[in-house]
Amino acid sequence: SQNPAHFCVVLNHFITRGMLFRGLDSQAESRQQLLQDVADFLRRKAEVEQEYSRGLEKLSERFSAKIRGSKEHQNFRKDQNLPSPLNCWYTILNQTRQASRDHGALSEIYTGHLALRLMHISEDVGRLARKVGALEAGAWFPGRILLARLQNGREALQSTQVAMKTYQSYRIDCLNAEAKLREAERQEEKRSGGKHPDPGGSPGGAGLDKTPRRTSLRKVERLLEKRQSKFLESKLKCAKARNDYLLSLYAANAAIGNYYVHDVADLLDCFDLGFHLSLGKVLRTYLAAESRAQASWQQGLCTIEGAVDALDPLGDKSRLMEANPSAYCPPQCFDYQPHEGDEVSEVRAEGPLRNELVSRFQHIQSRLNAITLETDEVNKTLKATLKSLVDLLQAEEPEALDAFQGCQSTESLKSTGSDAGGKQALAKRRANQQETESFYIMV
Repeated sequence: SQNPAHFCVVLNHFITRGMLFRGLDSQAESRQQLLQDVADFLRRKAEVEQEYSRGLEKLSERFSAKIRGSKEHQNFRKDQNLPSPLNCWYTILNQTRQASRDHGALSEIYTGHLALRLMHISEDVGRLARKVGALEAGAWFPGRILLARLQNGREALQSTQVAMKTYQSYRIDCLNAEAKLREAERQEEKRSGGKHPDPGGSPGGAGLDKTPRRTSLRKVERLLEKRQSKFLESKLKCAKARNDYLLSLYAANAAIGNYYVHDVADLLDCFDLGFHLSLGKVLRTYLAAESRAQASWQQGLCTIEGAVDALDPLGDKSRLMEANPSAYCPPQCFDYQPHEGDEVSEVRAEGPLRNELVSRFQHIQSRLNAITLETDEVNKTLKATLKSLVDLLQAEEPEALDAFQGCQSTESLKSTGSDAGGKQALAKRRANQQETESFYIMV
């Protein structure tokens, strides 16, 4: 069971959302650092290709030492549960130690197409991080859905706090009214028990006492009726406040559950949009270039290919959520807290409350049907847009390997690698990707 402080903890999280965005910012920095490391690696590899095995070994050792010095990577290595992009990076470094020969095409591809694609991915990561992070400032969010859900969650929690305090207040009033009623009943019973004639009194004396006694009894009866009415009124208000409290409690739990189960997952999906596919495509191009340039690397490239095939957006998202459960997992549900011995723990539709609850149910059901229909239409649009974006990200880029066409001389590789048509095609796909991406985010 939760105490009122639990409301404050969850409500404060809904207001600040700091842990959520700190985790996303850290993830964005980690990815950009990973991309920067890969880009540096490829650039350096192109420079040392002429030095064959010795130069490649030095390069691999440089980045391996950097990884060994990282506490985060040491923790990853202990349980071997690496994020899939980081696992690809480990595999590439291990296989690089086996490099022994130079190939002119590799130098051109490393410093040309792959460097450009990695720069684009880094820009994509930064751009998506800024767009998603804009929610913290309240300036923008995809579809304006999560911002509304956050507001609904805050309002539901605040409403529940108010409803709980109101219920407690009315419950105390009801108990006080009941106590006063019982006191009046005891007084009435006491006075009724004393209504017997005085055996030693004269008839005249009895007549004199009769009128004041009747007046006193009428006062007691009026007081009893007044307190009975006050008690029934307080009881009705308490029942209504209890119903409001329970309904607010259900709404708060539902809002919080939807936020953590659906909205946080959607936020992470937006943050991950296209990253694994884009990085996987770059690494596949790297694989194709290596396999064509150096047949002796074929066995090692198969190992890297397995790591690339294992790029797992859902698995990486699960790892991120497991590593930060307080930010990405729902808290414990709120329980109903009866007050001052109240044994009622469910919504009751008694007397005048029934019509109000039926009307409220019908209104909520009508609103829910309308929102469900609207949400279904939005989901259809989102699925179609996401499919188009995935198709764009997975599209082949034949110009990336044009350097291997025709003669394998260095001059031929340079002339084909700088083909203007290939750059135009890449620019067009790039523009289509950003346009589709913006539409998906803004739906």
